[in-house]
Amino acid sequence: MFMITGPESPSVLSNMPVSIEQHVEWIADCIQFLRTNDVDMIEANVDAENDWSRHCREVAEATLFTKTDSWYTGANIKGKPRGFQIYLGGVGAYRKKCDEIATNGYEGFVLTSTAVH
Repeated sequence: MFMITGPESPSVLSNMPVSIEQHVEWIADCIQFLRTNDVDMIEANVDAENDWSRHCREVAEATLFTKTDSWYTGANIKGKPRGFQIYLGGVGAYRKKCDEIATNGYEGFVLTSTAVH
Protein backbone atom coordinates (compact mmCIF):
# COMPACT_ATOMS: atom_id res chain seq x y z
CA MET A 1 0.00 0.00 0.00
CA PHE A 2 1.29 3.43 -0.90
CA MET A 3 -0.10 6.59 0.64
CA ILE A 4 -0.55 9.61 -1.59
CA THR A 5 -0.13 13.05 0.00
CA GLY A 6 0.45 11.47 3.39
CA PRO A 7 2.08 12.65 6.59
CA GLU A 8 5.46 14.37 6.37
CA SER A 9 4.98 15.36 2.74
CA PRO A 10 4.45 19.00 1.69
CA SER A 11 1.03 18.21 0.25
CA VAL A 12 -1.53 20.10 2.31
CA LEU A 13 0.55 23.29 2.29
CA SER A 14 1.32 23.06 -1.42
CA ASN A 15 -0.54 23.06 -4.69
CA MET A 16 -2.26 19.71 -4.12
CA PRO A 17 -2.46 18.60 -7.79
CA VAL A 18 1.29 19.19 -8.12
CA SER A 19 2.00 17.12 -5.01
CA ILE A 20 -0.43 14.38 -6.02
CA GLU A 21 1.17 14.17 -9.45
CA GLN A 22 4.66 13.90 -7.93
CA HIS A 23 3.54 11.16 -5.55
CA VAL A 24 1.76 9.17 -8.27
CA GLU A 25 4.75 9.41 -10.63
CA TRP A 26 7.17 8.32 -7.88
CA ILE A 27 4.95 5.38 -6.90
CA ALA A 28 4.51 4.28 -10.52
CA ASP A 29 8.28 4.39 -11.07
CA CYS A 30 8.80 2.49 -7.82
CA ILE A 31 6.34 -0.25 -8.81
CA GLN A 32 8.07 -0.55 -12.18
CA PHE A 33 11.45 -0.86 -10.41
CA LEU A 34 10.03 -3.55 -8.12
CA ARG A 35 8.61 -5.54 -11.05
CA THR A 36 11.78 -5.22 -13.11
CA ASN A 37 13.90 -6.41 -10.19
CA ASP A 38 11.54 -9.18 -8.97
CA VAL A 39 10.97 -7.41 -5.67
CA ASP A 40 7.72 -8.35 -3.91
CA MET A 41 7.76 -5.94 -0.99
CA ILE A 42 9.15 -2.52 -0.16
CA GLU A 43 9.04 -1.13 3.34
CA ALA A 44 10.61 1.93 4.93
CA ASN A 45 13.73 1.21 6.94
CA VAL A 46 13.04 2.25 10.55
CA ASP A 47 16.24 4.31 10.79
CA ALA A 48 15.50 6.12 7.51
CA GLU A 49 11.93 6.76 8.64
CA ASN A 50 13.14 8.20 11.95
CA ASP A 51 15.75 10.34 10.17
CA TRP A 52 13.08 11.80 7.86
CA SER A 53 10.75 12.49 10.79
CA ARG A 54 13.58 14.23 12.63
CA HIS A 55 14.37 16.34 9.54
CA CYS A 56 10.67 17.28 9.18
CA ARG A 57 10.55 18.37 12.84
CA GLU A 58 13.74 20.43 12.48
CA VAL A 59 12.37 22.23 9.43
CA ALA A 60 9.02 22.85 11.16
CA GLU A 61 10.68 24.13 14.35
CA ALA A 62 12.36 26.88 12.30
CA THR A 63 8.90 28.30 11.52
CA LEU A 64 6.04 29.80 13.50
CA PHE A 65 3.71 26.88 12.68
CA THR A 66 4.83 24.96 15.76
CA LYS A 67 4.73 27.98 18.07
CA THR A 68 0.97 28.39 18.28
CA ASP A 69 -2.07 26.32 19.10
CA SER A 70 -3.78 25.14 15.92
CA TRP A 71 -5.19 22.05 14.29
CA TYR A 72 -1.84 21.74 12.46
CA THR A 73 -0.22 20.82 15.79
CA GLY A 74 -3.16 18.85 17.21
CA ALA A 75 -4.01 21.54 19.76
CA ASN A 76 -7.69 21.38 18.77
CA ILE A 77 -8.03 17.97 20.46
CA LYS A 78 -7.69 17.97 24.22
CA GLY A 79 -4.96 15.60 25.41
CA LYS A 80 -3.58 14.94 21.93
CA PRO A 81 0.23 15.02 21.78
CA ARG A 82 1.52 18.04 19.88
CA GLY A 83 3.26 17.46 16.60
CA PHE A 84 3.54 18.78 13.09
CA GLN A 85 3.08 16.23 10.29
CA ILE A 86 3.72 18.42 7.24
CA TYR A 87 7.06 18.79 5.45
CA LEU A 88 7.75 22.51 5.20
CA GLY A 89 10.87 22.31 3.02
CA GLY A 90 8.78 22.77 -0.10
CA VAL A 91 7.73 20.67 -3.06
CA GLY A 92 11.04 21.18 -4.88
CA ALA A 93 13.20 19.94 -2.02
CA TYR A 94 10.79 17.07 -1.38
CA ARG A 95 10.85 16.01 -5.04
CA LYS A 96 14.65 16.21 -5.07
CA LYS A 97 14.89 13.97 -1.99
CA CYS A 98 12.41 11.44 -3.43
CA ASP A 99 14.30 11.35 -6.74
CA GLU A 100 17.60 10.89 -4.88
CA ILE A 101 16.15 7.93 -2.97
CA ALA A 102 14.94 6.29 -6.19
CA THR A 103 18.22 6.95 -8.01
CA ASN A 104 20.07 5.24 -5.16
CA GLY A 105 18.07 2.03 -5.56
CA TYR A 106 15.38 3.06 -3.07
CA GLU A 107 17.89 3.80 -0.36
CA GLY A 108 16.20 3.83 3.03
CA PHE A 109 13.82 1.05 2.09
CA VAL A 110 14.00 -2.67 2.70
CA LEU A 111 13.36 -4.57 -0.53
CA THR A 112 12.23 -8.18 -0.21
CA SER A 113 11.83 -10.85 -2.83
CA THR A 114 9.94 -14.05 -2.08
CA ALA A 115 10.43 -15.52 -5.55
CA VAL A 116 12.24 -18.84 -5.77
CA HIS A 117 14.89 -18.82 -8.48
